[in-house]
Amino acid sequence: MNFNQQVVWITGASSGIGEALAQAFAQAGASLILSARRIEELERVKNSLPLSPAQVLVLPIDLEKPETFPELVQQVMDAFNRIDILVHNGGISQRGLVKASPLALDQKIMAVNYFGAVALTKAVLPIMLAQKSGRVVVISSLVGKFGTPMRSAYAASKHALHGFFDSLRSEVWRDNIRVTIVCPGYIRTNISINALTEKGDKHNRMDKNQEKGMAPERCATLILKAVAANKEEVVIGGKEILAVYLKRFFPGLLSWALKRFMKPA
Repeated sequence: MNFNQQVVWITGASSGIGEALAQAFAQAGASLILSARRIEELERVKNSLPLSPAQVLVLPIDLEKPETFPELVQQVMDAFNRIDILVHNGGISQRGLVKASPLALDQKIMAVNYFGAVALTKAVLPIMLAQKSGRVVVISSLVGKFGTPMRSAYAASKHALHGFFDSLRSEVWRDNIRVTIVCPGYIRTNISINALTEKGDKHNRMDKNQEKGMAPERCATLILKAVAANKEEVVIGGKEILAVYLKRFFPGLLSWALKRFMKPA
């Protein structure tokens, strides 16, 4: 759990798991780049960290604008001259039926959750290859393992992350670059509140399971432990993580349970 003198870039750092990760990495001695769209919230997170101003760079990012990424990477290199860990936490969820969701909504969610992470990785990868070291941490979801009602595009984007980053891991391990994929279950964040509906607006409601979920601080601690232990993949949550094992060993039972207990609205 010692990340002393490591430079860690976190997207989605303005709240939830991202903010908790910023706190955890700071406590473990890392310098941080905090990225999200809301600069005011990023500044709030920065001011809450036990780090000097020189150890934290606030760097707003829009994951739908990959053309801006090379300049952002250059700003990071100007400030720290290296990138040790890239954490893909930025993203958006969904609450909408397939039959009612326009294709544009699927495209937006894929652009943010999948292509944003892919493009930023490709912008950072040459630096890690030159360093002969680095780690990419991908915050996926349990629905990166199986789909559930009202989350088709979100599940698709998380499934896609697994495919891409599993492939990347197999290509760069000889360069001492590691990939950790994190699959959280119900974590007590605003992800359901900010999820997009069929109309493209915010869901604006906290899911009951989300409200009862694991504290983001606990989730962040477990993520850091997984990174420190060089784990390739980790599942984090409460009883809901049993669904991963049902999918593997009893897929028919999981399918029945999802249809029975997670009926679309």
